[in-house]
Amino acid sequence: MGLTLEKLDKIVGQEVHLKDIDLHFEPGSRNVILGRTLAGKTSLLRILAGLDRPTRGRLLINGEDYTGVTVRKRSVAMVYQQFINYPSMTVYRNIASPLLLAKLDTAEIDRKVRQAAEMLHIEHLLDRLPAELSGGQQQRTAIARALVKDAQLLLLDEPLVNLDYKLREELRIELQAIFERRESIVVYTTTEPAEALMLGGNIVVMDEGRVLQTGATPDVYHHPGTLKVAEVFSDPPINYLQGAVSGGRASFGEGIQIPLSGHLADLTDGDYMFGLRCNHLFLARRNPDDIELSARVTLSEINGSETFIHIVHGQDGLVVQDEGIHPVKIGSALSVFVNPSRLFVYNGGGELVASPVQGRY
Repeated sequence: MGLTLEKLDKIVGQEVHLKDIDLHFEPGSRNVILGRTLAGKTSLLRILAGLDRPTRGRLLINGEDYTGVTVRKRSVAMVYQQFINYPSMTVYRNIASPLLLAKLDTAEIDRKVRQAAEMLHIEHLLDRLPAELSGGQQQRTAIARALVKDAQLLLLDEPLVNLDYKLREELRIELQAIFERRESIVVYTTTEPAEALMLGGNIVVMDEGRVLQTGATPDVYHHPGTLKVAEVFSDPPINYLQGAVSGGRASFGEGIQIPLSGHLADLTDGDYMFGLRCNHLFLARRNPDDIELSARVTLSEINGSETFIHIVHGQDGLVVQDEGIHPVKIGSALSVFVNPSRLFVYNGGGELVASPVQGRY
């Protein structure tokens, strides 16, 4: 099944939820929609499911117009953020519910339910009620109910957002394996760049109801076409320094100048924004051609096994992502280092003109 959206808008009152959406999902493809809160991800999924109709535009399935076709007449399954299960039914009955509605043979229902339960490691919970389950087990039940339908379109709206870190990591790995075994179109929404990278496949980067960039997930990550895409597809958002190119040299920050070489060699004279991801700033020199930036610490955040150090370099605020736990005194002076080969370069319109060589990541 191929699915296409043509010039699709969704306007509610005076609010634009979606604008000029042109997308195509190939049969059997895995697609991640990445965007911040209120980017339009859920609005898009509801239209794909047939729960809402667009204000303008068309939705085509295999070339046939399905814009006004209701969810009941589409081969679709959806998993939401919240654990939506029938409280009075056992796990078995919850998973089996779409198959019972479809009036499948009892033996076939049993086979499908147990297969889905085993896939999600809840086969030992089939006789329990949802109230007897943990949050992770309830979400696994909801996912199993969606998978058991064998729908041609599987939609997952931030399904792991309400789970704790360990459960999210476990389910991400399991879902990758499940998606690879399915022939349906999978569309998965997330606000987390790391989750998008882990799931792979194709990506749709959205912001404020618009599609910013699409493509293979690694390609878009390595070559974010605009500064806004780089902000959305970096966590924390990408750092940037205003600068200029003149006479074969780039200047930016507090008096930093470097000769143009490598991926920067073809830059023409003019004003630019130089972007660098927080994991490309280091607290120690690693290569002879590393650039030193003098800075002052404004905040230090310990997150698991990493420390995010917020600094000010001249007038520019930056974030450094450093492995390990490093208490840093607020207000203290700090030197950080970056290699020119790590720099993204954007023109005055915020469009990508040079990106690092992929092998240097």
